[in-house]
Amino acid sequence: MSLFRFATGAVLSLAACIGWHYYRTTPTKELSMKPTKMTILGLKYPFTLAPLPYDYKALEPHIDEATMRIHHTKHHQAYIDNANKALEEAPDLQKYTLEELLTNLQSLPESVRTRLQNNAGGHFNHTLFWLMMAPNAQERPNGVVAEAINASLGSFESFKEQFNKAAQSRFGSGWAWLCLNKDKKLVVTSTANQDTPLALGLFPILGLDVWEHAYYLKYQNKRMDYVTAWWSVINWPYVEQLYQEGLKAVV
Repeated sequence: MSLFRFATGAVLSLAACIGWHYYRTTPTKELSMKPTKMTILGLKYPFTLAPLPYDYKALEPHIDEATMRIHHTKHHQAYIDNANKALEEAPDLQKYTLEELLTNLQSLPESVRTRLQNNAGGHFNHTLFWLMMAPNAQERPNGVVAEAINASLGSFESFKEQFNKAAQSRFGSGWAWLCLNKDKKLVVTSTANQDTPLALGLFPILGLDVWEHAYYLKYQNKRMDYVTAWWSVINWPYVEQLYQEGLKAVV
């Protein structure tokens, strides 16, 4: 009996060694990542923090300098650092763009999926957010995107009401969005935490960060005061640009 146990143990140990060797030497299976035409930023690993296209105090009095500085250099930087750390552990993913990663979340390894959803998502959302704002902004859109808002959402006033509701009613942390859907119609929606519209098959053209860190220094718990003020700093020419790009990308 003892000889039998010894032989069995030896066989199992050998099998384990062979299995470990196979695991260490066999190439990783190619991920089933679907290509996407929804390339907006096209950023790849390693991610870096781009400077704002305006001064930290440029959006005052609507958004204060201290909030902008902390939001950009601390919160956004943290998302970048954590996304880079996650991709260090998954070198096979480093060749993909932010958009490819975020539209293929279910194809990502479980070991990094949630971290990339949160942190690559945070990098994508914030990079767009800075560009979607500008000092000395015009009050409302014009051109094609204005016509599209009227056609899809009734009027600018109706759109504004729907967007405000999405921003105010998002429980906890998240974002309010204006997006193009697969039918090339504009829709208002919101996402939780740092989730992006890309995971919903939507092309974002305007987004508002309603995490408390985006407004608490100036507005405390009065989120709606912050939302109201934000309408004065929207970069409508950039929204128009994204809309035009989205018409080509959404299929």
